[in-house]
Amino acid sequence: MSGKFLIAAALAAVATGAAAQDMPADGPGPNLVIEVADAGGEPKGQIVLDLYADKAPAHVERVVALAKAGAYDGVVFHRVIDGFMAQTGDVQFGKQGGDTAMAGTGGSDMPDLAAEFSDITFGPGTVGMARSSSPDSANSQFFIGLAPAPFLDGQYTVLGQLVEGWDVLNSVKKGDAAANGAVDRPDYMSKVTVAE
Repeated sequence: MSGKFLIAAALAAVATGAAAQDMPADGPGPNLVIEVADAGGEPKGQIVLDLYADKAPAHVERVVALAKAGAYDGVVFHRVIDGFMAQTGDVQFGKQGGDTAMAGTGGSDMPDLAAEFSDITFGPGTVGMARSSSPDSANSQFFIGLAPAPFLDGQYTVLGQLVEGWDVLNSVKKGDAAANGAVDRPDYMSKVTVAE
């Protein structure tokens, strides 16, 4: 996501005054189970994402493979914009405890994915795949919506939906909106597992 687009999107999301929606029912899965910790390693709780294998099979396959390989363990929430979204998943440059200055610019050692757009609208808790300006550039990074963001519909692949841990998601350390949501001493995914 480009910096200008994210800032404009964040302002639009904040303007809606959106609040958390009721938690949706957990679907057939698979589920991505994420343990969240703060920069000091203190546990903050767990969030569970129901992945939409029927809507975005290639993207779900990628995220599940990375999770099962342990690639997401220790990856920071490098960009978090209050009233918009929390982004993570840069397995190349986003490891907690290392130099995360380039977090948000990397991916995995697997090839980028072709877009799998659907008719699902971006609401609170919707999980989307992050990408660059090319629609077919998603790789490992994903974001979780903190508010409705229908302006993303049809432009980003919807990967799934948060079904547990809204309070934990909302507690993820926010970044500086003036710096495109970059987070100083960010929270991170201490352990990511898959529940089939």
